[in-house]
Amino acid sequence: MQNPVTVEVTRGNIVESRHRGMGIVVDGDGKSLFSFGEPNAGVFPRSACKAMQALPLVESGAADAYGFGEKELAIACASHSGEDEHVALAASMLERAGRDASALECGSHWSSDQKTLIHQARTLEKPNALHNNCSGKHSGFVCTCAHVGYEVEGYVDYDHPLQADIRGTMESLTGATLGHDNCGIDGCSIPSYAIPLRGLAHGFAKMVTGQGLEPLRAKASRRLMEACMAEPFYVAGTNRACTKLMQVAPGKIFAKTGAEGVFVAALPEHGVAMAVKCEDGTTRAAESMIFALIARYIEKDAETHAQLMAMANHSLKNWKGIEVGRVRVTDALFG
Repeated sequence: MQNPVTVEVTRGNIVESRHRGMGIVVDGDGKSLFSFGEPNAGVFPRSACKAMQALPLVESGAADAYGFGEKELAIACASHSGEDEHVALAASMLERAGRDASALECGSHWSSDQKTLIHQARTLEKPNALHNNCSGKHSGFVCTCAHVGYEVEGYVDYDHPLQADIRGTMESLTGATLGHDNCGIDGCSIPSYAIPLRGLAHGFAKMVTGQGLEPLRAKASRRLMEACMAEPFYVAGTNRACTKLMQVAPGKIFAKTGAEGVFVAALPEHGVAMAVKCEDGTTRAAESMIFALIARYIEKDAETHAQLMAMANHSLKNWKGIEVGRVRVTDALFG
């Protein structure tokens, strides 16, 4: 099956670019409520699955042992912009476990956000691991290891017991078998597994509804997702899609992006979750796709619906501020 064109980009009145994609919406039982393209195809969730990877932090008791609140849990699920508040919070998490940035094995990079990058260039000689967009997640990993007694060094390795715990957690949630055959290395050096898009969506539907989960995991899942919705700035950052999306309807939308055109979302009040993948890995298309999918479940006469559709279909302006085209979703998302 060829994935349909889901997003078009125009210049003037002419379509300049087209993006193909796949997506699915499921409930807590795994029932498909809507899909397009090939939702059974395996995709690397990349950072979209960070809330799943953060479950051992809560389930092990580490989060409570170190006194973590909603901000800490949110950044443990984050792909943040490296803003000062993000860096300080990740550092404080490590400090509570008696560690510092030297324990992080995620590498370092400058922020991908232009304003933050300029600020960093003015105030830093070079970034360290705390500025990595995954430093919150990795700080959570270090704290989990320190609490349960795992060796911290090498925590990113496939055979490390923490990664084995995460692998088992994700298998339980998604129904996929994870191993060397479908494993790659993520940008932050931990194992990343290709998972059917359907299983990824079902995993988040379980997390948001608690269906099919033992009480400890259901409680931990709810706690992580509520933390992200309560503190969306720490999940991404200023003017970032995840943050803006969760701010549109506070407490009603969980959302998390991943590299190469992946995006997941969950709607607690509706008991559903969804996942999309832009075939060519373009973030702008994945964002429009998830915005439009969420809008399907919001009352059409509600202000929130209008905001979501305005985010899905938006203008493109040049450096002089002149509108030169539009990004728009196609009918494939409304079948």
